[in-house]
Amino acid sequence: MRTATIKRKTNETDISVEIDLDGAGKADVETGIGFFDHMLDQLARHSLIDITVRAAGDLHIDQHHTVEDVGIALGQAIRDALGDRRGISRYADVHLPMDEALTRCAIDVSGRPFLVWNVTFSRDTIGAFDTELFLEFFRAFAQNAGVTLHIETLYGTNNHHIAESCFKALARALRAAAAIDPRQEGRLPSTKGRLGD
Repeated sequence: MRTATIKRKTNETDISVEIDLDGAGKADVETGIGFFDHMLDQLARHSLIDITVRAAGDLHIDQHHTVEDVGIALGQAIRDALGDRRGISRYADVHLPMDEALTRCAIDVSGRPFLVWNVTFSRDTIGAFDTELFLEFFRAFAQNAGVTLHIETLYGTNNHHIAESCFKALARALRAAAAIDPRQEGRLPSTKGRLGD
């Protein structure tokens, strides 16, 4: 079973995450941030990863700690559920259209964390959500999941569509890269014989 549970508690946040990589895309998410919950719902639904998140953070200050720490915990859960990564496809990419917006995501589930983020928003907020926090989430996620992640919005004008296309693109790319390839026959997808360095 490719599942994991992460609990993370600091002076700023108290977070628990449960995932099942081979789920049905069920989301049970409560972060106290409506738009962020909506994006995590999209991530679960389109990756077919079951995701449960409970997050209590210092929202009286701002949303930063909660969003970043959910990214950390979710990334750690993905990393743990992948285990030694034997038999996975490892690489995937997708172009995700959402109305006028088009986002490209490429991922390498290599154990080596890196993020390239070429996404621009024309507004500081979407509803009450601070758009600069998208970078913080994806950076924390990539770093802690141990994935190389490239996300670029090629064009788009609606900020909601741009943000949602990023989460859906990650979902579809992660779904493909984490899938078990029967032709791998349980081998590590690397000529080195190891992943992560």
